[in-house]
Order: sequence, then C-alpha cells, then structure tokens
Amino acid sequence: MTHMPDQIEQQELVMKDENQLKVQLKKDPEVLQLAAKIDPKNQIALLEFGREPANEISAFTGKVLNSVQANSMEESSELLKQLGKIMDKFDKKDFVEKKGFMSKIFNKGNKVIEQLFNKYQTMGTEIDKVYVEITKYEGEMKKSTTTLEELYNQNFNYFIELEKYIAAGDVKVEELKAQEPAVRAKAESGDQMALMELNSLQNAIELLEQRVYDLEMAKQVSYQSAPQIRMLQRGNTKLIGKINSAFVTTIPIFKTGLINAIAAKRQNLVAESMSELDRRTNEMLLNNANDISRQSVDIARMSGQPSIKIETIEQTWETIMQGMNDTREIEQENRKMREEGRLRIEELQKKYEDTQRKAN
Repeated sequence: MTHMPDQIEQQELVMKDENQLKVQLKKDPEVLQLAAKIDPKNQIALLEFGREPANEISAFTGKVLNSVQANSMEESSELLKQLGKIMDKFDKKDFVEKKGFMSKIFNKGNKVIEQLFNKYQTMGTEIDKVYVEITKYEGEMKKSTTTLEELYNQNFNYFIELEKYIAAGDVKVEELKAQEPAVRAKAESGDQMALMELNSLQNAIELLEQRVYDLEMAKQVSYQSAPQIRMLQRGNTKLIGKINSAFVTTIPIFKTGLINAIAAKRQNLVAESMSELDRRTNEMLLNNANDISRQSVDIARMSGQPSIKIETIEQTWETIMQGMNDTREIEQENRKMREEGRLRIEELQKKYEDTQRKAN
C-alpha cells in the first residue's frame, strides 16, 4: 500500500533528524524493555544484540539490487527501434492527390491503389503489435514503481527498528557506566570479588559499545539506501509519463486517423473513377455534354473530401517520433542512475559486511 505525500515527507524528516528521534526513543517503553533484557554477563547475547534487524537490512539491500537488475531497459529500447522502423514507412504524400493521378489509375487499373492500401493495412497491424508490447512495458514500469515504494517503506521500518536497538544499547551502556564508579571504589579497596565484577562490567561496556557501533553502520546502510530508492522511483515515474503521453495515448489516435484517411481515400477514388467513366462515356455519346460532366465530377469530388486532415495524422506521427527520442534520453538517464545506485548500494553493503567480519 502506497503512502500519501505528507506521510512520505514525514518519513524522510524522521530519518534526517536522527538525534531528536534517539532522544525520544530513549524514553519509549519498548526501548526501555529492550534495554532491561540485556544481560551484561552474557557475552554471546551482547554480541548478537540487534542481530535480527541488522541481518534484515543486509538481505534488504539484496532486494533493492534485484529490483534494479530486473529492469527491462534493453527490451524497451528494442521496442522503440521497432516502432521507429514502422513509423518511417509513413509518407504524408501518399494521401495528397497528385496531378494526373486519376488518369494513371484509369489506365493501369487498381493495382497501384491496392499496393497503397496494403502498405498501410500492414503498417496498422505492425503498430498494433508494438502497441500491445508498449502497454505491457508501461504496466511493468508501474509495477516496478510500486515495488520500489514497498521497499522504501520496508527500509524505513528497518531504520526505526535499528534506532530502537541502538537507543536501548545506549541506555544500557549509560546504566553500566553509572555502576562503574561504585564497583571501581570497592575493587581499589582490595575487594577481589569487586575486582572481578569491575572487569566483567568493563568488558560488557566495551562489547555493547562495539555492538551499538555495528548497528549504527547497519542503520547508515538503511539511511543511504532511502534516497537511492527514491531516485530510481522518480526515474520510473518520468518514463511512465513519457510512455503514456507519447505512445499509449497518441498511437491509437494516429492509427484511427490512418484508418479514416485510407477509407476516405478509397471512397474518393471510387467516386472520381465513376465520374471519370461517366465523363468519357458522355464524350463518346454527346460531345456537347461537357458542362454537365464537369459539374458531376465537381459534386463527386466535394462529396469525397476526407473528414480526417492529413495534417492531423502528420502531427500525431511527429508526436510519436518525438516521444521515442525523449524516451531514449530518459532511459539513458535512468540506466545511468540505476547503475550509480546499484554500485552505491553494493559499496554500502560491502562496508557493512567488512565491519561485521572485523567485529567477529
């Protein structure tokens, strides 16, 4: 479930103001309960304090990397190439009446016209196939954006959980340090039991401080993952907007205009062919019927005017071509951001793992 903008801003504000959050958490009953459960005499427990959320952060960065690597940028580039080849077939001159065109049609038959219609019928079919794939790709981008939102929320929850363990560790360290002066005084007076207790106490403080430091490192991984996730998500959003405006919305308009233009062209040609036949027949029968024949041709030409302007089809074609160029630029930018994000997250993960190895 996605968060509203004010909730997102609140999350980002919380992650930035760590000091204030830590002060508040040190008074939280849940944190105090975590601190109370820490046994300073159990070294294994001290070493594993906060292990679960720290491990979850480590696994979480793997999820982010998988999300980045699963993106189908290469596939979308192929779709754009395919669409570009199809759109290059469009020629607005095909729909503009050429001088002397009717006489050529009348002499050569319908072969030229059928070739023109077949060309654009084939083009329409090819556009349909690419349109389906582009729509699927848009759906994948939306799904990816939703997944990134879920990862962001999960990352925030890990961040808060780690802060709780860090605050609990700090509370316990402060508590143990407060006990140290009294135990030290007993040890210095020659009390051997107190001396052993002092050594155990100092060892517990050192181990717990080291563990808190490890958790701080894990928290930094979480903190620095947040803007990387947002960056990837915003890149997806820009791409979805461009795909929707340039392709999902415009392609059906272009294809509808193409179909209407072809239909109008066919109707116009039929009407003009019939008018031409009438004119020639009348010439053979009545030479003095030229005025009536021209009037018939004019009426047929007026009735055959296409309702879709070629300028409209040309404009939608230009929109699609511009959309392909813009989308390529956005994809290149996204690919660069994703690679930078992936390398940054891998670097953070490696730093955290190195810290864990040194601690152990």
